[in-house]
Amino acid sequence: MESEVGALSLRAMGWARSFSVHRGAREARRWSLEHLDALKWTAQAPDTVHSILLTVSELVTNAHVHAGSTAQLVLTWDGRCLHVSVADSDPFLPAPGEAGTGATSGRGLAIVDALADDWDAHAFHGGKTITACFHPTDGPSPHITHGSGGWREPGR
Repeated sequence: MESEVGALSLRAMGWARSFSVHRGAREARRWSLEHLDALKWTAQAPDTVHSILLTVSELVTNAHVHAGSTAQLVLTWDGRCLHVSVADSDPFLPAPGEAGTGATSGRGLAIVDALADDWDAHAFHGGKTITACFHPTDGPSPHITHGSGGWREPGR
């Protein structure tokens, strides 16, 4: 009986923080990068780390622009997937649109869809949450470098 219970246990680690409209996506990326460094697999998966950071930026920006609200960002690692969840105060679920050639916005969810292994959106009383899932992969990335101080964005 004990082995059955042990097989059902789940270990996860995660972090949560609110980002006001004034703090912006850049601070959310920096905060996420600091916490991703705690996960052993990030050193071997720079492309996944870059995709996660770009998704954080897009989802936090969407919360600020479309909902006009604070973005509640939660990062959760469950041993196989890094979940990026962003909640805001707009209860309307987004639909990926097709931005015109000259458009300067409207590509956020299309970017998330292209980068994440899976994503979904759930409405709740008073808002919605969008969650994207990333399975670590390996390979070099020209956008993120790893030094002795951990992950950093170029120029940082």
